[in-house]
Amino acid sequence: MQKITIKRPFLPNMYCNLFGHDYEVSKKVTYFVKEYTCSHCQKQLTTNSNGYLIELTPKFKEINAILERIHNSRIERSKEKLITSSICS
Repeated sequence: MQKITIKRPFLPNMYCNLFGHDYEVSKKVTYFVKEYTCSHCQKQLTTNSNGYLIELTPKFKEINAILERIHNSRIERSKEKLITSSICS
């Protein structure tokens, strides 16, 4: 079985090797978990459970998707409670 590798362009990698990555928030999963992407080489990172930046693997993509779904459902539920409590008062 052949191993498939994705080659990134040389110049952005060289820039990041010399000057470091320029990470930008690409997705807000929750208030404290975010996904970051380097604007030059497109390397992706996320925050782990301890708050450190780690590489965004398929496992962490799945974890972030589940966290986002749970977070959004809790926000919606709290909004509904707020609306119903203000109507009843």
